Amino acid sequence: MKLRMRFLAALAVALTGTAAALVPITASSAAVACAPAWSAGAVYTQGMTASQSGHNYTAKWWTQNESPATHSGQWDVWADNGTCGGTTPPPTDPAPPTGGKMASSPYLYPGWGNPPAPSMVMNATGIKAFTIAFVLANGCNPVWDGESGLTGGVHESTINAIKAAGGSVVPSIGGWQGNKLGPNCPTPEALAGAYQRVIDTFGLKAIDIDIENTDEFENTVVQDRILNALKIVKQRNPSVKTILTFGTTTTGPNYYGTRLVQQAKALGANIDIFTQMPFDFGGGADMYASTVNASEGLKNLLKSTFGWNDAQAYSHLGISGMNGLSDQQELTTPQTWTRIRDYAKSRGLARFTFWAVNRDRPCPGGGVVSHCSGIAQDDWEFTRISAGF
Repeated sequence: MKLRMRFLAALAVALTGTAAALVPITASSAAVACAPAWSAGAVYTQGMTASQSGHNYTAKWWTQNESPATHSGQWDVWADNGTCGGTTPPPTDPAPPTGGKMASSPYLYPGWGNPPAPSMVMNATGIKAFTIAFVLANGCNPVWDGESGLTGGVHESTINAIKAAGGSVVPSIGGWQGNKLGPNCPTPEALAGAYQRVIDTFGLKAIDIDIENTDEFENTVVQDRILNALKIVKQRNPSVKTILTFGTTTTGPNYYGTRLVQQAKALGANIDIFTQMPFDFGGGADMYASTVNASEGLKNLLKSTFGWNDAQAYSHLGISGMNGLSDQQELTTPQTWTRIRDYAKSRGLARFTFWAVNRDRPCPGGGVVSHCSGIAQDDWEFTRISAGF
């Protein structure tokens, strides 16, 4: 989704931590396996373990760059679990991916493109969920785009308003531009810790990793780091759906998209939903045919990679379109979006969304702008269509 804010406010981290109940210090009566070695750059949240100098430790609350060996007193962040030795036992198998249909959740970008009041849009359209853009990074710390943290800003107030109106949210982590967690967190464990902080802060049931551009999507090291981090997230949060959102060609995933799916299988990442963005093709005048062909291409890749049948593959597949004019002047009208929605419903797709509610207003001849679709339409027409998914 290249249509973004073209400037980013300077990000300054504002970290908060609430002390959890103290974990009692215990002594080991026999040698136990050592947890993964502590890493200064990794983020650890309550209950996560690490080892250092032959001892296992458990984090009492969120921490980074605080050595367990020197921060394990009664009132400090780490609990000393005693000596360890031998090999680390294999991790518990993650829960299998579930797929399954989610409520349509069009993207809403607080603080950009004259964002509407979510309760007003919900009342006008019947939509019950939104994908909130974007979680970026300050180091390996998750922060909302243009804000200093996860709480206390316009994103949190928007999320609270949606929940107060009976709706739900999915945060979108990443995007086309900006400083992102994938390249900045040095290890899968650190990246999983950053994702976990977002999950815990907002009590989430799903997270969307919008993996784009050369720093994440076209960087194989970062691709694998994201997949391994999501594997850890799924192990720790079996009921939280993990979603990958990425670009496509008119016939399905390109090389990097194909690799992403195949590596998800190879690494045992257990991704619940693979969502393609069928726009900015560099062509694709018939947006219905291009979207269907791209989705069928992904469906066939999922079948061949995971051994699924058609119904299983569709249940792990999503569409994330762009209403009105795309960055490359591709035209999706409300009528075309209705046909795409009906295709998604008939095939049992898992996810249906578009970029963005901010643009779901008329401005015929307005071009590709942040606050309207560039075409003639009714207010919130694409959102209303999406609600019928």
